[in-house]
Amino acid sequence: MLWSVGMVLGGLLLLSWAANRFVDSAAALARNLGIAPMIVGLTVVSLGTSAPEIMVSGLATWQGNVGLAVGNAIGSNIANMSLVIGSAAIVAPLLVKSETLRREFPMMMAVMLFALALILDGDLARWEGLVFLAALAAVTYGLVAIGATSRPDDALAVEFSEKIPGDLSTVRVSNWLALSLGVLLVSSQMMVSGAVNIARVVGISDLVIGLTLVAVGTSLPELAATVASVLKKEHDIAIGNIIGSNMFNLLAVLGIAAVVQPGPLVPAVITRDYPVMIGLAVVLFATAYGFRGPGRINRAEAVLLLMLFVGYQAWLLSGR
Repeated sequence: MLWSVGMVLGGLLLLSWAANRFVDSAAALARNLGIAPMIVGLTVVSLGTSAPEIMVSGLATWQGNVGLAVGNAIGSNIANMSLVIGSAAIVAPLLVKSETLRREFPMMMAVMLFALALILDGDLARWEGLVFLAALAAVTYGLVAIGATSRPDDALAVEFSEKIPGDLSTVRVSNWLALSLGVLLVSSQMMVSGAVNIARVVGISDLVIGLTLVAVGTSLPELAATVASVLKKEHDIAIGNIIGSNMFNLLAVLGIAAVVQPGPLVPAVITRDYPVMIGLAVVLFATAYGFRGPGRINRAEAVLLLMLFVGYQAWLLSGR
């Protein structure tokens, strides 16, 4: 048991380091290749932010632990919208000024409803996995289109231009990218192995361990990055990374799971966990969208989001 806990903690530390380095290296490489910072931020950075979830879930699926993979995807989205955003808004209320984010919010809601329609029958078929992956490509194309048509003075575009490194050599960032990708693979394997062993010893299902321990673990890099963005007053990046990550988590993880290990889903995914995710998305949309001006998430909403996260985790662990 202690060895398994050490595997999870060690994997988590390596995962956090590798995820941040992977995002920075991939963004810098894309910028060096002449891609506009706005497009890099909406696609490369968002996909890189989801790298821990995709790596961990991909390995779990390959090893037959589909419940852990699906739980990680949905649980990470829940953690992103409650734990991560709530913690960041406690540090400082989040002010969302970007028109681009107002175009991303409806896209995220559409992705969640689209995924729900495919899994509502309680089964992941291989053809559905291919549809998920096709939708992933379509969403990426849509984000590129949004980035290409956004105004240069958009708040999110300005923040991305200042944040994405532009003074690193291509050789250097390529080396860092390869190293961080390797560490991501190793640390993901450590987290999956440790989490599965803990679940077996404690008597928790793969789904619940994915929704709790693994989901929180893979969301910690996003938590650190989001709080750092808030401290730098990059509020639009803080929200934008969460929106992009949520879409990539769902489409990539469910797509890989369905293609590699098609089969039935645990019913609780649809009756318990997915409604919680949709509900949090609605709360985030209602507060951050800004129907009559800039959106704002105050400390009162932040406390509510954190209470919802704690309550959901307690609900999961009480039922196991």
